[in-house]
Amino acid sequence: MANNDTTTDTPIESTSKVDLTGPKYWRSLEELVDSDAFQEEVTREFPRLAIPLAGGVDRRRFLQLMGASMALGGAAACTRQPLEKIVPYVRQPEQRIPGRPDFYATAATLGGYAAGILIESHEGRPTKVEGNPEHPASLGAVDLRTQASVLDLYDPDRSQTLTHLGRIRTWESFVDALSTNLGAQASTGGAGLRILTGSITSPSLAAQLASTLERFPQAKWYQYESATRRSATLGASVAAGQPAEVHYALADADVLLSLDADFLTQGPGSVRYAKDFGRRRKAFDSKVEMNRLYCLESAPTNTGSIADHRLSRTPAQIEKLALALAAKLGVAGASAAASSNLDDAAKHWIDVVAKDLQSHRGRCAVLAGDQMSPELHTLVVGINQQLGNLGSTVHLTEPIAARPADDLADLRALVKELEGGQVQVLMMFGVNPVYDAPADLDFASALQNPTTTFKVHHGARADETAPYCQWHIPATHYLEAWGDARAFDGTTTLQQPLIEPLYGAKSAHEVLAVVLGTPGIPGADLVHDHWIGQLGSEKAWRRAVHDGVIAGSAARALTVAGINSGSAATAIASRPLPSGLELAIRPDPTVWDGRFANNGWLQECPKPISKLTWDNALLISPRTAAAQNLQSGDLVRIESGDRTLEMAVHVQPGHADGVVTAHLGYGRTRAGRVGNELGFDVGSLRTSDTFWGAPVTLTKVGTGYPLASTQEHFSMENRHLVREASVEHYREHPHFAHEVAHEFGPEMSMFPPHPYEGNAWGMAINLSACTGCNACVVACQSENNIAVVGKEQVIAGREMHWLRIDQYFTGEDFGDVEGMVNLPVPCQQCENAPCELVCPVAATVHSDEGLNDMVYNRCVGTRYCSNNCPYKVRRFNFFKYQDFVTPSLKLQRNPDVTVRFRGVMEKCTYCVQRISQARIAAGREDRAVLDGDVVTACQQACPTEAIAFGNINDPEAEVTRWKQQDLNYSLLSDLNTRPRTTYLARINNPNPALEDHA
Repeated sequence: MANNDTTTDTPIESTSKVDLTGPKYWRSLEELVDSDAFQEEVTREFPRLAIPLAGGVDRRRFLQLMGASMALGGAAACTRQPLEKIVPYVRQPEQRIPGRPDFYATAATLGGYAAGILIESHEGRPTKVEGNPEHPASLGAVDLRTQASVLDLYDPDRSQTLTHLGRIRTWESFVDALSTNLGAQASTGGAGLRILTGSITSPSLAAQLASTLERFPQAKWYQYESATRRSATLGASVAAGQPAEVHYALADADVLLSLDADFLTQGPGSVRYAKDFGRRRKAFDSKVEMNRLYCLESAPTNTGSIADHRLSRTPAQIEKLALALAAKLGVAGASAAASSNLDDAAKHWIDVVAKDLQSHRGRCAVLAGDQMSPELHTLVVGINQQLGNLGSTVHLTEPIAARPADDLADLRALVKELEGGQVQVLMMFGVNPVYDAPADLDFASALQNPTTTFKVHHGARADETAPYCQWHIPATHYLEAWGDARAFDGTTTLQQPLIEPLYGAKSAHEVLAVVLGTPGIPGADLVHDHWIGQLGSEKAWRRAVHDGVIAGSAARALTVAGINSGSAATAIASRPLPSGLELAIRPDPTVWDGRFANNGWLQECPKPISKLTWDNALLISPRTAAAQNLQSGDLVRIESGDRTLEMAVHVQPGHADGVVTAHLGYGRTRAGRVGNELGFDVGSLRTSDTFWGAPVTLTKVGTGYPLASTQEHFSMENRHLVREASVEHYREHPHFAHEVAHEFGPEMSMFPPHPYEGNAWGMAINLSACTGCNACVVACQSENNIAVVGKEQVIAGREMHWLRIDQYFTGEDFGDVEGMVNLPVPCQQCENAPCELVCPVAATVHSDEGLNDMVYNRCVGTRYCSNNCPYKVRRFNFFKYQDFVTPSLKLQRNPDVTVRFRGVMEKCTYCVQRISQARIAAGREDRAVLDGDVVTACQQACPTEAIAFGNINDPEAEVTRWKQQDLNYSLLSDLNTRPRTTYLARINNPNPALEDHA
């Protein structure tokens, strides 16, 4: 499509009507240099869709297909799903109306910390996760992993049988065997009994473990998390002089500094932090009072993408810069001398940040990443105290974990005892140390000591650790069992089951009941009996279950006389900067530490910034890659001490020079059919001394590894897509968003306007708040039964997501990325829809409420609509991607949405099924659909509240207010498609003192 603006052929940031120059936006290095390959790609008739089938098509096959085209065209619209029987209720449950879902409050956990959620249930089948608006950790939002966790419930690769030495056994046989072995331990007080769990915040489970240690006083309970928050908790405890934890109140913070902390999308408080942060990133009704975010980070993150100022440095340099900041602020024991060898740009950056923080004393916050050192966390607590933030934006509380522990120390101690023959009975709950323990501990060998004669593995899958144990007990999913857990601020949430265990699994509560000599007690009774005494009555218990929150259960604030950060400052100052490359090891943005490796939604969800799917890769900056003679897809040998790993390289704009980043969670061998043999096992480089990073050397050993990145898919060819400005520029030029591209008036159309007398649905997206976290993408996939296609098809450009988040970089030099912008792109629901004009069978048509509807039964798969869509938001179903056979997967799907077969086009529908439900409910009550009655899946999931949806005919609707803003604009407005989806231009709040030192 032609670009009507003649000023430049690239997307630009407007500065005024006179000055239309500005930073250039680009999605890849190929686009930045305008390579021939990039131009060939974007000018093809069917970009990414004209790729031939595997093996190609010979002349004979071509003639066969051409001769059958008419018949195939007619048959495509008649594709039928397999016939199934529907059995009605014999006795219908009271208060249940078929087709109307129920919602229940519960909690999902990651690393022990709870996220308060609501579960949508259809006739007893949990199908969708939403945030609990009453829960302080979510306030109604949810992250992508929690959103995808419902798919794990129905995973056919979950353990389905209890086994002993690989053979199926009964629960009763396990109870007898465990009771016999524990009976033998009674005489020694359990001296040979060890229990290994993940981090435990559950009060009821902790009480059972405490009772176990009372019954067996010589036994020991150890904890280990591979994506541990050890540094944060140890650092806070040293600073406070007692066991402690830190959390933040970002709603009150005017200035934020992140030290390699992706706090908006990672960590137990990330959803709440994103919610508070997003509410401070809105410029409405000409009122702009925004917070300001500075980010120091090694690899680009979601948090860095929304930062007002971002500086890329290695983890070691970040610690030195934090020390320099502490010295500037006058933190006791901090000396700026240790940062004397840092570059001038970084020093100036810290000088400016220090002044800004000082000028916002008590209303700012400094945050450190969980993978940074404990000493840095201690120093950061001291910085926050010096700035007067403790008690206002930063809170020191009692620990959230039931028993605060040093994960690595616990695991070392357990391995030593296993090797020393001190363990006879080992019980492991929800951990996989054979896969994710530090490589130097060689946990697998320790498990094989013949002294340990009774080993129990309790887990959802027969993972890498299970074969080393005699007994494997299938663990319940959190939607199948009663339980409880504490959130990031200590608030306790009760977990209630939504469905009976699909495979006869047992909860940790039920297994520990056997240890305590009370087998057979249901998990519901165990949790109920623990809380009924504390809550005081059955009514209070039922209220807590209903709300999903136990009122008044937040962690107790600590009163600390002084913060001890001097020793931490000394330790940081004494560390020399590495002379070569650093390796930074991080949890994966989607599959985390590998526990979600078999989740197809998360595997196919494009990772933030890199947009990689189905793989991990070694992220490296363009300059470092050039120095090493590397490019994306090359294979390198990573050497760290005496450990080596071969891994594919991905050149990542915005990455710091001098450091490479590798993500955990891949290289699994017993994850399941989805997650096995994907990517590279970065854990093989981890040791207990170099847990989150180490000096490394790289050697190129090969080329051509296929990486499935979606970054260049569905390009809109360099038009004025992203519009952004500073707060000051917006105040001076409130209409800047409309000055970079031609916009047509309502009279400029060949078609007469259609009057919408009732509802007219529309959406607006606030680019100032979007972090690109992908919660909306997975929510859309879950709500609309969107298929997973696999790595090969993603490489071919055939991913099926109805909503994508385009990532744009700014800066004229690929080695110096000045900024990043996230652009969510669903179907734009054009009023003048180009797709409707070219469909030969009227499969895509307009509704009387302004929706661009898709009639699947009419579609014959010509793909003309996709070719004619300038936004490239339609997805063609090439193959039968959906699994219509596996019984458990059938249970997960939303019955309100058609499960599409091959040969049809799919796209965003504004969750038309939710609109229909609201319309029916309003009609039953004889009223109009009210604002807020319809909430789309993407809108509901968004942690930063960056999406508004509703009836634009309603003058009081939130979406109407958004669309009336000066910042509101349409993508590709010069095409006169008149989209119903519009955007609020991004507003940044830069510090003028840093604008010349990006």
